[in-house]
Amino acid sequence: GWLDFERPWDAMDDVRRRMDRLFDELDRETAPVREGAWPRGVLYDAGDRLVLQVAVPGLLKDALQITGSQDVLTLSGERKLTVPEGHTTQRRERLPVRFCRSFAFPVKADVEHAEAALKDGILTISVPKAPEVRPRSIAVQVS
Repeated sequence: GWLDFERPWDAMDDVRRRMDRLFDELDRETAPVREGAWPRGVLYDAGDRLVLQVAVPGLLKDALQITGSQDVLTLSGERKLTVPEGHTTQRRERLPVRFCRSFAFPVKADVEHAEAALKDGILTISVPKAPEVRPRSIAVQVS
């Protein structure tokens, strides 16, 4: 609390620093161009493939570009906000956004056979692992 500080202006400096951090965070969340921060995703290992799920609310499939290599998947796109003809904007809480985000794979992947689907604002990209890193079953022989 306020009494923890030896001098009252220390408390005010602390409040100012906290407010600065809050506004910096807000600026990052609402910036019209976001490099590497948005959209947020989850990459998980599904045995023979890697699956990336990314939240892209308000984006249509035509606004998304996906490229990849053996070790990186890059997602880019743009969300445009348009006002219907004859209407005016009264309030705008969502901003247009252009983004480019790369996700590093933990192992080599086969992007030639990747599949992507967009449903309910969630983009799911499934990428098979490269043959040399896929798990293999080893049969047990009886001797």
